[in-house]
Amino acid sequence: MSVILPADPGLRLLVSLAAWTWPGTGADGRDVGHILITHSPALTGLSTAETVEARMRRLSDSLGSLASAREVVPDLGRCLQIVGDHVLLHISGASRQLRLPTRRSWTELAARHGEAVLLLGLDPLPQSADAARIDSYLDTALAADRLRFGRARTR
Repeated sequence: MSVILPADPGLRLLVSLAAWTWPGTGADGRDVGHILITHSPALTGLSTAETVEARMRRLSDSLGSLASAREVVPDLGRCLQIVGDHVLLHISGASRQLRLPTRRSWTELAARHGEAVLLLGLDPLPQSADAARIDSYLDTALAADRLRFGRARTR
């Protein structure tokens, strides 16, 4: 399969991302929504691992300089927008927003608490990954310091 990526760099980045959402528990013990964003390996094209990582680090910077697991998790400001049952993530510099895959219960959780934990994976993960593969990815990425964290707010 060949994919033609858009000429707009911001839009090209958006279509190359894979995203997942799930409810979980925050560091303070309360319920919170989680968002994982990675680069989809199917859309790397001729990119090298270094190019993909650089792209993801630029994304981290445009979201507000996400933190590693050992740092204080930054507040990314109001970058989540809930429109009906849809949740959109605003990325500074992108001409469009990233629509997150959500279920009604996740959307209600994010709306109720006004925020979600955003995890940005520096390594690729296919959108087709199931829960077991995502758990394994998170464990490996956390141990290798390959995850970046932030608090995305709706208000």
